[in-house]
Amino acid sequence: MTDTPVTIEYEDNGSKGRYFVRSPNGAIAESTFSKLGERQIIIDHTEVPDAFRGQGIGSKLVTRAVEDARAAGKTIIPLCPFAREQFRRHP
Repeated sequence: MTDTPVTIEYEDNGSKGRYFVRSPNGAIAESTFSKLGERQIIIDHTEVPDAFRGQGIGSKLVTRAVEDARAAGKTIIPLCPFAREQFRRHP
């Protein structure tokens, strides 16, 4: 895994949103979430295409979601298996 700097973008569509990274060739890695009320976020899906494999992009996306949620006083429910494993490894 390399520690290549990436720009994580954020998109909020009201009740849902995502954190994502675009590659120069147009591939998108993303972690999507749904809002559960005002205080909880459910991470429901994380997908990393082959163009991003081995760069730790999935972990970076989940970490950013956690950082933003904590800063906003929200808790996260990791429904996505990848996010759940990240929570188990890095409580």
